[in-house]
Amino acid sequence: MEELRAGRTILMDGATGTEIERRGVATVQDAWSSSGALTGPDVVRQVHEDYLRAGARIIISNTFATSRHTLADGGLEHEFETLNRLGVELARQARDETGSPALVAGGITHWSFTGSCPPLDVLGQNAAEQAKIMAAAGADLLVLEMMSDVDRTLTLLHASQQTGVPVWVGFSCEIDEAGTARLLDGPTLAEGVAAIEGRDVPVVSIMHTEVSDIDPCLDVLDEVWSGPVGVYAHSGHFVNPNWVFNDIIAPADYAAAARGWLDRGVQVVGGCCGIGPEHLALLRPLVDG
Repeated sequence: MEELRAGRTILMDGATGTEIERRGVATVQDAWSSSGALTGPDVVRQVHEDYLRAGARIIISNTFATSRHTLADGGLEHEFETLNRLGVELARQARDETGSPALVAGGITHWSFTGSCPPLDVLGQNAAEQAKIMAAAGADLLVLEMMSDVDRTLTLLHASQQTGVPVWVGFSCEIDEAGTARLLDGPTLAEGVAAIEGRDVPVVSIMHTEVSDIDPCLDVLDEVWSGPVGVYAHSGHFVNPNWVFNDIIAPADYAAAARGWLDRGVQVVGGCCGIGPEHLALLRPLVDG
């Protein structure tokens, strides 16, 4: 945060879930990459190492799909503690192996691949437990990912902040026919940002959002958010339980888009689903410059 306040830019990693899938780790119906820490730990660790060697200074644990309700949908609820703990531990092991000074972030979401999300009180209890496991495993910060609903975002934010570690918020958006940036479940991005204003959120990111939709989202943040901004867009699409890689943006094209985001003042840049180490390699000189 001191570096961000001083105006520096920071490179974060690319996708973990889609990258371990691309390298052969099996996915789970309705729970996607959730079991990777058990079924492909060496691959998960190697992906983290590849991003660190590419210059990432923040890596996110492979825990997007390890919320309790998602694991229950995939028949893996009994592995809740193990998968969340190992997700962070594998990232820390990769950091130790590479000798990198990077931070390890624990990723948490309210997203559901089936559309079934528990009531807010249950969601909050489960998220608090998940965040506690990650913090105990050594996560330096927590990132709320694919936030698409205001009430659920606030529920996860409150639950995660109970750990005492910093919590960043990542909104996932699309642009409606009127040109308005909206969270995936309907509220406007402006409403989402207004809800977390004054709630000790150090960084707001636009993540898991189409590359073409990033700039309209940044237009909104320019108006309603005064803190540091991050971007990690995605490419491709999901057909449960797999990510489809046949229309991934070329690394050079992603780098060109990222150059524009950085020129606009974005200070944290990386990639989400479909964006791999080859993309990150072209982002590093932009960030270093």
